[in-house]
Amino acid sequence: MSLLEILAGIFGVIGGCANFPQAYKIFKRKSAGDISIVTYLIIFISIILWTLYGIELRNPIIVIPNIFAFISVDAVIIGWFRFGRNNK
Repeated sequence: MSLLEILAGIFGVIGGCANFPQAYKIFKRKSAGDISIVTYLIIFISIILWTLYGIELRNPIIVIPNIFAFISVDAVIIGWFRFGRNNK
């Protein structure tokens, strides 16, 4: 495995976790009124497609970071469905 692949994997996982602070904020404040659900649904679909593509290529450098991204974006979407519509 090359250095670039290792770095891509590490920073891919870090990038995949980038939505956890947003999810934490939603659940802590019990508010997601400012979140654009359309944006997160587009990101969610993109993550699913990239994960399937990585599985097809049998490339863990694509699959593993997208699993983390799936979980973090899913947490934001769940938070929006739980708290986002209450402010409208």
